[in-house]
Amino acid sequence: MGITKSEHFSEHQNELANLLKALGHPARVAIVEYLIQHKQCICGDIVSELPLSQATISQHLRELKQVGIIQGNIEGNSICYCLNPSVFEQINQYMGVVIESVNKNKCC
Repeated sequence: MGITKSEHFSEHQNELANLLKALGHPARVAIVEYLIQHKQCICGDIVSELPLSQATISQHLRELKQVGIIQGNIEGNSICYCLNPSVFEQINQYMGVVIESVNKNKCC
């Protein structure tokens, strides 16, 4: 979102929108699902699982890391990635409020 638009919304709204936008690509969802199953990995592990090039996977990892969905620790010449639990707790809390509201306020 451009600065002229995002400045009209709260920091929380902008942060949540960025998180959900980052998860809005099927390759990134697949990466998150891979990390759920394997707890941690390096880029090469994901490359062998997904039908994408190493450069494409690296770009998706960069996007996920930029918004904090994943974390990376340098191990030798590789970066070991894992999910960031606090970010998923934030998403869980927000979605819980939405689901509770939808269930209480059925409209149509």
